[in-house]
Amino acid sequence: MTDSYPTFTPYKAPAGGWGSVRSLLRYGTGDGAQTVEGTRQLQRQNKVDGFACVSCSWAKPAEPHKFEFCENGAKATMWELDTRRADAAFFEAHTVSELLTWADHDLEAAGRLVEPMRYDAARDRYVPVSWEDAFAIAGRVLRDMSPERAVFYASGRASLETSYMYALLARLYGNNNLPDSSNMCHESTSVGLPRSIGVPVGTVLLEDFDHCDCILSFGQNVGVNSPRMLHPLQEAARRGAEIITFNPLYERGWERFTNPQEPLAMATGASTRISNAYFPVRAGGDIALMQGLARALLDLDDAAQAEGRARVLDVGFIDTHTNGFEAFEAWLRTADWSDIERESGLSRADIEGVAGVYAQAESSILIYGMGLTQHRHGVDNVRMVCNLALMRGNVGRPGAGICPVRGHSNVQGQRTVGISEKPELVPLDTLAAQYSFEPPREKGLDTVGTVEGILDGSVEAFIGLGGNFSRAAPDTGRLEPAWRGLALSLQIATHLNRNHLLCGRETLLLPCLGRLEEDVQNGVAQRVSIEDSTTCIHASFGTSPAAGPMLRSEPAIVAALAQAILPPERTACAPWRDWVDDYARVRDAIEATYPDQFRDFNARLHTPGGFPRPVAARERRWTTDSGKAEFHVPDVLCATGFEDKAGRYRLLTVRSNDQFNTTVYGYHDRFRGIDGTRRVVLMNADDIAELGLDDGEQITLAADFDGDAEVREVGGLRAIPYRIPRGCIAAYYPECNPLIPVSHHAIDSHVPAGKSVPVRVVRGGNAPVPPGPAPG
Repeated sequence: MTDSYPTFTPYKAPAGGWGSVRSLLRYGTGDGAQTVEGTRQLQRQNKVDGFACVSCSWAKPAEPHKFEFCENGAKATMWELDTRRADAAFFEAHTVSELLTWADHDLEAAGRLVEPMRYDAARDRYVPVSWEDAFAIAGRVLRDMSPERAVFYASGRASLETSYMYALLARLYGNNNLPDSSNMCHESTSVGLPRSIGVPVGTVLLEDFDHCDCILSFGQNVGVNSPRMLHPLQEAARRGAEIITFNPLYERGWERFTNPQEPLAMATGASTRISNAYFPVRAGGDIALMQGLARALLDLDDAAQAEGRARVLDVGFIDTHTNGFEAFEAWLRTADWSDIERESGLSRADIEGVAGVYAQAESSILIYGMGLTQHRHGVDNVRMVCNLALMRGNVGRPGAGICPVRGHSNVQGQRTVGISEKPELVPLDTLAAQYSFEPPREKGLDTVGTVEGILDGSVEAFIGLGGNFSRAAPDTGRLEPAWRGLALSLQIATHLNRNHLLCGRETLLLPCLGRLEEDVQNGVAQRVSIEDSTTCIHASFGTSPAAGPMLRSEPAIVAALAQAILPPERTACAPWRDWVDDYARVRDAIEATYPDQFRDFNARLHTPGGFPRPVAARERRWTTDSGKAEFHVPDVLCATGFEDKAGRYRLLTVRSNDQFNTTVYGYHDRFRGIDGTRRVVLMNADDIAELGLDDGEQITLAADFDGDAEVREVGGLRAIPYRIPRGCIAAYYPECNPLIPVSHHAIDSHVPAGKSVPVRVVRGGNAPVPPGPAPG
């Protein structure tokens, strides 16, 4: 909990700098901190023969900085090294009903889980259970259940080895019900990129930032979600690359940066301007923005041809490598600038100015984040980024490419090794031959399907490999009570969270080793691996003492679950015990399943900077139906999927500088000047004035979906002025997830559309109030 009264003061300092240092000191010396061990581990973070950060998935350089961690990565490290314990004594002291009233921050701040627990409904408490009994309970419930009624969820932090074993376990059990955290963030990338360029991942490597001369960023908050990316951005800015940012909110990371590893800058307060220009596009206005950019490029190309100058469009690339340009060009020529300006919220002059910069650049990188993917038309957003890149041939050459910035540390890698509900993305025939069984061929449940299944009762068991699913998912107000109807809720975790307190008929909480901790199997210290956001594979090696003697590794837990829930003939299909004894054998199995992606996996495991997986589009090979990269014509200019109406606002759910995903480290959102609470709504000052809201007045956000009779409200909030377009507001995730019905998701990708939610602002109200400090 915070001990300070909430304050709201605009933050004028750069990202990084002394603000980051003070934040690091706060978490490195605060309650539960292992200061000495934390300092030792931070020196190993994101380095060869060190450990991969358990927070974001940004690339790890071959020649790391002295300190290759960011502020939020350091928080994640100190959080995992927490000396506090959520042990049997803790659970004896607190009923589950009481814990449900605690804020997300306070639940995780209870400390590390250290022994397996089972929910005792008669006492409303978690009580200790042996590992053997826990696995026996899971086996009894799941063996008596039809396979399609169980779900195997994976958060983005489990290693490649664990993820491969977990995916195989689910398929041996009999389903493809393998939702993961990608379903909630970048599934629009996984759907959109293959349709446009034939691969589900970005095409940029870290070294491309050394050679680009233009960077366009759409809907990504670098200072909060991938702060180490500020190093290559700073270097690009210093050598003169043009960096232009489009985002509804002004975020400090894209404005200015002081590198904490530069003594002179720290001593003098000097900072580097990151963005040459920053444009606050309306939430959901990116399709219109990119149509305007593409139309302006076309106009510049027309002028160049008329004057006999070099073409602006890369016509050689377009002719040789793409399909569908004629239809795209025709769509652009019908574009109405008044529609573009209205939907984007930007002027024609500004858009044409950016297009001029992009047209002059030899090599450009196009970055995007969840500000594009989490919309009803998120797939169209992704494909429009591809259109812009293809017009200038900015794919498949040095210093250029498409760069989706993924979230959790191995969320992309999990998909690579089989965590997917889509059977067409997994080499099922290879698995069938490798393990002598017939894998299920039916499409499984993704996150939206899982929520729908829990709501309608068709899902009866949930196994969670990390994460805080019910808190991260949409429709929280309906999902939480429905969760209690599950026959089994089994969660593998390091810290307590709210999802663990939603108890089914059988509820098990199984504690695992963290990535920083030494993992010794059969007398040998083990290594695991992860894939970063640029498709490079890295080793990770824990050396910290385990938080408790009863902890087991994730691979060991998955193997024991397999042996408990699978029939003998299916258990015998894979060498579970051998895999746990030596994780290198799991990597050999991964290589056997994916030989083109993981050639010489073990031999290359410790490659500085990681070894990149082959990505066909990097080589201008297009694995699309046409054999070429595809231009795409969207059906809409607005990505929200709903109409504007009087009194209706476009809500963006956002993360604080003091959180990562659903993990809330504290109440200090420094970059936005919010200290001491999360119960706030960021609004344009003119919108606040128009509503006549008094300073400090409590408000409620009410969902405003046409034809939806369900009441969805979040109360106890306070509006504060912020630099955001009129008609758009922002509030924190996951507190505002109750406002999002499960049906409000991206077309085709099913990503919950949390970046454009139609809401109304209600004065006062009696709506449910999120736990945590009041806004004053």
